[in-house]
Amino acid sequence: MKVILDSDIIIECLRGNERIIDKIKNMYLDGNIVSYTPVSLAEIYAGIREGEEMSVKYFFNNLNFIPIDDNTGKKAGEYLREYSRSHNVEIADALIAASAFINKAVLHTQNKKHYPMADIKLFI
Repeated sequence: MKVILDSDIIIECLRGNERIIDKIKNMYLDGNIVSYTPVSLAEIYAGIREGEEMSVKYFFNNLNFIPIDDNTGKKAGEYLREYSRSHNVEIADALIAASAFINKAVLHTQNKKHYPMADIKLFI
């Protein structure tokens, strides 16, 4: 199974949340492909503190990178059109959700409300 980590999950890992770290470890042990998108990378680097660079770099080096292409952008636009007003979905969440859809991946998040899309699977 392919799994994309949402930014909130990555933040919890980087903060040392053992419960979340154990879930990620078990995903690896079960043979899953654990991934991130450039959206999460940008969100993490926007909040990085001095001295955290090496641990953040190491963390991302151990994950699979999922690029964003034109199909992902189109799908994110559809999500924004459908959910931005009704569910306050923003572009970052739409791009991450679209990445999960396009790559047939499960999205691991703690923020179910950010992902009302019926055509993606969430791991919470």
